[in-house]
Amino acid sequence: MGKEKNPRRVADNEAMAKLRMLRTSPQKLNLVAQMIRGKSVEKALSDLTFSKKRIAIDVKKCLQSAIANAENNHNLDVDELIVAEAYVGKNLIMKRGRPRARGRFGKIVKPFSELTILVRQIEGQA
Repeated sequence: MGKEKNPRRVADNEAMAKLRMLRTSPQKLNLVAQMIRGKSVEKALSDLTFSKKRIAIDVKKCLQSAIANAENNHNLDVDELIVAEAYVGKNLIMKRGRPRARGRFGKIVKPFSELTILVRQIEGQA
């Protein structure tokens, strides 16, 4: 008597992972996401491992999660996966401030962002 199964949000040869509340601006995160779009997952993981950007560590964790979802939940072959999409969205912005001269108030914004990575299995990619 349970509920019906929800339809899949992605195609049969795709898997997705989403990371929310990343403590960086979307613009900086998009620079790292741009680095891995369209690459094979092995190449993308090695690029993120040796990147000097701080947020690349979190992007790598999200990519590893998408690969694990593809392998365990959707029975896709890891060797044939590519990063089909990697897109960035805005999240909340913490607003802080600092007193400045002559009674003014210096605004400090601390943005958060979110990242979605979609991996797709391409036949004969490896």
